[in-house]
Amino acid sequence: MPVRRVTLDEIAQAAGVSVPMVSRVLNGRGHVSPPKRELIQDLLRQHSYQPRKARKRTAAGLIHVVFEEIDCAVELEHLRGMEPVARDAGVGLVVTAAPRYIPGPTDGVVLVATGGSPRLTADLDRRGVPAVALDPTARVLSAPTVGAANWSGARAATAHLLELGHRRLAMISGSLELLGSRMRCDGFRSLAGDSAVVERGEFTYASGLSAGLRLLDRADRPTAIFAASDDLALGVYEAARRLGLRVPDDISVVGFDDVPAARWASPPLTTVRQPLRDMGRLAADTVLRLAHGEAPDSENMELGTHLIVRASTAPAI
Repeated sequence: MPVRRVTLDEIAQAAGVSVPMVSRVLNGRGHVSPPKRELIQDLLRQHSYQPRKARKRTAAGLIHVVFEEIDCAVELEHLRGMEPVARDAGVGLVVTAAPRYIPGPTDGVVLVATGGSPRLTADLDRRGVPAVALDPTARVLSAPTVGAANWSGARAATAHLLELGHRRLAMISGSLELLGSRMRCDGFRSLAGDSAVVERGEFTYASGLSAGLRLLDRADRPTAIFAASDDLALGVYEAARRLGLRVPDDISVVGFDDVPAARWASPPLTTVRQPLRDMGRLAADTVLRLAHGEAPDSENMELGTHLIVRASTAPAI
């Protein structure tokens, strides 16, 4: 019987490190402490690990992009960042929603806003398919991650509202299964305090509408709402309209993402811009580097966010 080939994941688990760190040792790259490097090298020798030969180009000519669901402009912006990278490399993008496995050959997989099902991630590991987690649900994958500075972005939005004199603040969160969503909540609470109202929602217009109606119908109605996405914020706009309130005269609203609709809204939406296209571009570039046997420069890549002030926020009355 053929001897089973030990995987990089098994080497990483034995060493108590990540797969990208093992890859850096294999490729002679830096950012690994001498004790860790020696431990990993010993384990590689003990298991007679033989790395696959790096390829000059990808074999399948395909990158699979896996979304948990595809229902808003954020996914489109990520794809707009990935497309030129794939085109320049001569590979195609295959876009799927929540599959349990990747059929056929692939050079790598970008998992977007998902941890991937156990069946999927086990299949990718068995086949030696490189993966990158873009805006992951949690830091549980043995894959490099690409995300945005969610905590500091939420904190900047909250600071802006406080500087305008608002003291009755509320937040509408996205799905708390997502790591980025939890970090936005933490960033908000770091300034607004634990007593500030947080309505749990999903990253949809309908969720923003229903949560906005609940918040704006309270006896102690907030004077400002931080919504964890632009879709949520636009739902708050509609809630305010239905209740006869005006943005920003009666309620200030801040979103998160800066999708194109934020600029087209009336009034234009103050929001935290995360570099969605750059995140997609970096994820695609990283998975192609992994497919060619290279290690990423960092295991957890985080791109900066910044506040874009428009007309949906005004001083508290």
